[in-house]
Amino acid sequence: MRWKLILARLSAREASDGADPEITGVAYDSRQVVVGDLFVAMQGGSVNGNRYVDGAISNGAVAVLTDSAEHFAVLRHRVPVALVDHGRRGLAQASAAIFGHPERDLALTAVTGTNGKTTTAFLTESLLGQAGRQCLLIGTIETHLPGTNGQRETRASEHTTPESRDLYALFREAADRGATEAVMEMSSHALEQERVYGLHVDVALFTNLTQDHLDYHGTMKAYGAAKARLFAGVGAAPPRVGVINADDPAFAQMWEAAAGCETRWRYSLLDATAEFHAEEIRYRAGRTDFVWNTPFGSAEVVVALTGRVNVYNLLAAGAAALARGMEFDQVVGAIAGLRPVPGRFETVANELGLTVVVDYAHTDDALRNLIALARELAGEGRVLTLFGCGGDRDRGKRPKMGRAAGEGSNFVLVTSDNPRSEEPATIADEVMAGVRDSGLPAAQWSVELDRAAAIAEVLREACTGDVVLIAGKGHEKTQTAHGVAVPFDDVAVATAGLRRMSGR
Repeated sequence: MRWKLILARLSAREASDGADPEITGVAYDSRQVVVGDLFVAMQGGSVNGNRYVDGAISNGAVAVLTDSAEHFAVLRHRVPVALVDHGRRGLAQASAAIFGHPERDLALTAVTGTNGKTTTAFLTESLLGQAGRQCLLIGTIETHLPGTNGQRETRASEHTTPESRDLYALFREAADRGATEAVMEMSSHALEQERVYGLHVDVALFTNLTQDHLDYHGTMKAYGAAKARLFAGVGAAPPRVGVINADDPAFAQMWEAAAGCETRWRYSLLDATAEFHAEEIRYRAGRTDFVWNTPFGSAEVVVALTGRVNVYNLLAAGAAALARGMEFDQVVGAIAGLRPVPGRFETVANELGLTVVVDYAHTDDALRNLIALARELAGEGRVLTLFGCGGDRDRGKRPKMGRAAGEGSNFVLVTSDNPRSEEPATIADEVMAGVRDSGLPAAQWSVELDRAAAIAEVLREACTGDVVLIAGKGHEKTQTAHGVAVPFDDVAVATAGLRRMSGR
């Protein structure tokens, strides 16, 4: 595509005259530039891409898009260049043009919320897939694309929501492979930073809003406002359908934000007037039964998922599938085939009579829900909770998570999560302030900063009939400390520990 044709599709303040090179790709990282690329130099939260323009040109960039008037003035007599007010918007517009607007070939369902995004997205993709739809899934754990012989291709995800250039590349690849649906998690960071600028969302889902990411957003008000942007549209028309959790305190905020949607649906466990609600719920380990009431009919469903939070996730996913045109009976039938999501209440098999669960819970609300579910399953047994808090992230939630663990568990073991650049002991001290405030006796809590040693300790502490929760990292396969990520898998470490205990 020629440079001037791309320029015609940008909201540029100013552009240099002259050359009209052929643009064959787009990059925002100078190290990834190849000959023929347009380099988008934008100012980020910690890195200013304008500092790397020379490197991009040396690597073969034939044009530059910048959000810096100073750099525009320097570059305008050197290479074709355009100045934009918003670098990420410019990146999105350029990427859409260069990749041939693949988003127009995919009906997009987007999920936002503090907890439940990953499970809801996985469930939505699975329901659509069982109806024969070819889907692209973009989420925290992994990315799925249509593969050959009906088999999907799975790739690890680096971010919950990638930069727009990478999104459009995935959309292009998926559309070329025959996908007609896309399901993705939209994080508050991505919405605030406009990584999803210009994407039209057909169906938008909101799960819940609890404290997280205040290191970035500053206040819960700002955090909620970032989530609400999904329903108003980010550089595009509002979603056609908005599906919102009526039981969450942020419901009114999201419902108002979705006023421009053609259709708004509520889902609830508490309000029988909601368009989608569940009743007669029966919980068991690895199975939940309930009556699903919808505007399209009612049915008793059985799903191989555990607990109250997964009923919420399924209500949202089922509503999304119906919004995307699946028949009610088709969705009911597909629900029976749903399977748990990796790292989300994932049980670890053992011969010791223990229920050992690995879960991604990393906020106080998610931890409370996880422990409440474990308490139901434990019966007369105990709940033992191991967790930590990530470094370089919202410090305010650390004592809250400690208190949640202490109030709900019989035994708490505080350990390291991903300490990143912080000292693990400092993080643990802040968590322990909440554990102590919970009133849990000192004999019922422990601190072990080595996560592998901590997992071994909590397993040794458990007895037949107990439920052991290993929380915080879920699906993650590494642990990051002092800038270095080393292999670490909670499921694998717990499995090895259980085998040693059983003498195998």
